[in-house]
Amino acid sequence: MSNKQIYLASNSPRRWELLKNLGLDLLRLSSEIDESPQVNEKADEYCLRIAKQKNQEAQAVRIAENLAEHPILTADTTVSIDGKILGKPKDEQDAFAMLKMLSGRTHQVFTAVCISYRGKQVECLHTSEVSFRRLTDAEIHAYIATGEPMDKAGAYGIQQFGGVFVERLSGSFTGVMGLPVFETAELLKQFDLQIF
Repeated sequence: MSNKQIYLASNSPRRWELLKNLGLDLLRLSSEIDESPQVNEKADEYCLRIAKQKNQEAQAVRIAENLAEHPILTADTTVSIDGKILGKPKDEQDAFAMLKMLSGRTHQVFTAVCISYRGKQVECLHTSEVSFRRLTDAEIHAYIATGEPMDKAGAYGIQQFGGVFVERLSGSFTGVMGLPVFETAELLKQFDLQIF
């Protein structure tokens, strides 16, 4: 493959920025699916399933809209604590409950990446562990007032204000942001999309 054009089927500005920083020529593609967890579904399985389903839907949209064929990248980030999946908060009260649950504890962040092109599909699942310091109710309310938690799994953004809560990170900073750059670059190589 000679160019670096790729479809990103995600509304995440963080994923867009991370991929742009790798020198890729990004094209936006929609991929709307039901992201409800299945009964007794584990967080890692859920995360990978959602990334794959988003990719299948994006492939169908590309074909239906008769768009040029380029690799399609989808991803999903899932925060989990005590086996419970924490998605994006529904409202400020939900965000408060999530942040209270994460306060002073270690949780897992799973990010799945799926890339498909011309009948070939590859995916990976990256796991990071994030430890929060103890948060006061006042800090949680002030953070929610910034609006930052409302569009993020687990109700925080590590790359912005939410980063001040992180005492320790084991894994990938960019994975917690929404796209593990190292693993994504390795997947892209399988489609002859070299970063360098």
